[in-house]
Amino acid sequence: MFCSSSECKGEDKVIQEQGDVIAAEGDTVTLDCKYETTSTYATYLFWYKQDVNNFPKYVLRRDSTGAEENAREFPKDRFDAELNQTSVSLKIQKLQLSDSAVYYCAVRPTVTGNSKTLYKNLWSKDNRILHNIH
Repeated sequence: MFCSSSECKGEDKVIQEQGDVIAAEGDTVTLDCKYETTSTYATYLFWYKQDVNNFPKYVLRRDSTGAEENAREFPKDRFDAELNQTSVSLKIQKLQLSDSAVYYCAVRPTVTGNSKTLYKNLWSKDNRILHNIH
């Protein structure tokens, strides 16, 4: 990357310290992501979902100008994020088994970060069998 302005003066990064999340179908979970940026302009934060043996899929974007965008398959009524000065937490509501995946946050232009897996624990209707899906 070539930079010739004061905009390019450091490293932007994301930090995902939260461990594995265990939740039941129908629950709500919040995945934390802290970020640091040297940008003096708009900050753009992204969330991605990666299923096993698949490429990451774009979930949503939030930016410091207040603009919000969700990918069509991740509606805002289930996948939402609130951006503040130091973090952008992803809230997933009405959990479904298909939500089990690795979730990444990223700050533009950085596209790296630690990953955290969302685990789903589902009880059978007779409450005898616990299925741990991840």
